[in-house]
Amino acid sequence: MLKLKYLFDNKELAEMILNKWDYNQNRLDLLDYYRISANAVYPFECNTQRCFLRFSPVEERAIKAVQAELEYIRFLRSEGYPAVDTVLSRSGKELEYVETSWGNYLAVVFKGVPGKPLTTFPLTDSLIFGYGQALGRLHTLSRKYNNFKNKRVSWREQFDWVRNVLDNYPGESPAKKEAEILQYCLERLPVSAEYYGLIHYDFELDNVFFDETNGSFHVIDFDDAVYHWFVLDIEQSLDSLVEDMPQERAAEARHLFLEGYRSIAPMDESMLSLMPVLKRYKNLYGYVRILRSVKEHWEYEPEWMTELRVKLNTSMVKRAKDFGKSVPSDIGG
Repeated sequence: MLKLKYLFDNKELAEMILNKWDYNQNRLDLLDYYRISANAVYPFECNTQRCFLRFSPVEERAIKAVQAELEYIRFLRSEGYPAVDTVLSRSGKELEYVETSWGNYLAVVFKGVPGKPLTTFPLTDSLIFGYGQALGRLHTLSRKYNNFKNKRVSWREQFDWVRNVLDNYPGESPAKKEAEILQYCLERLPVSAEYYGLIHYDFELDNVFFDETNGSFHVIDFDDAVYHWFVLDIEQSLDSLVEDMPQERAAEARHLFLEGYRSIAPMDESMLSLMPVLKRYKNLYGYVRILRSVKEHWEYEPEWMTELRVKLNTSMVKRAKDFGKSVPSDIGG
């Protein structure tokens, strides 16, 4: 997520950046429905279509990372995969570098996708099966994705970033120990195309939309895509799927999702045993992202920021509960 100082709503900045694109000036009220986390996202209307302006400070997001994200999305769409589409700016660009009095920003506009997020539907058997298929199709295409100009980072580069951040926090010994344990383990895992490739990293229910009119699934939010083990996407999807389910239904849902995935993509069943370890990776990475975001404090902060700090601290405690625990000897060689 962004540092807390970037989480303030700034519609004047959003409108200034939005001037790079065509938009309906009579529907600027839509900017009120913004959200800011890893990026600032403001909805607006363009030619009667709902679109979304996404921007982030250049200090927080590398331009090559965004270029690689957009290149991957273009590849997926060229293969018929229903990934979110972009809108070109007035100058014909997908990505705009915008200099403002508040700083410099990287901005992209995405079209709204058909349907509604899976979080809004009763999770029927067929919907869960299709959810698994959607991830299987994504991984199948990822295995053939190798003709790129820009490349997303790998878990190793993420780990370098994690270690660099933790070096600034002498009191974070448990997190540093967790990083040592996980890196030792992950370095010994197979990295062939069967197991490893470019994953979505956030293939959760709120990022997958279902269109009831034709039964299709549409996927958004590729900005965390990373070279990792495919089973991490599976773990995160299952975690999102069964979060609020009774235990008996959760077991059925896991089975249906995996059956849907297997109907599209190969799966080495032994790799499923890695899910607890990869969940720890996800928790460590998320922990450090929050740690970095909340580092700065100010004498006077709005009430929403004080409340957000409490929620983020609670999340950090939850993510850190397994820090330092040993990993089974049969994982990672």
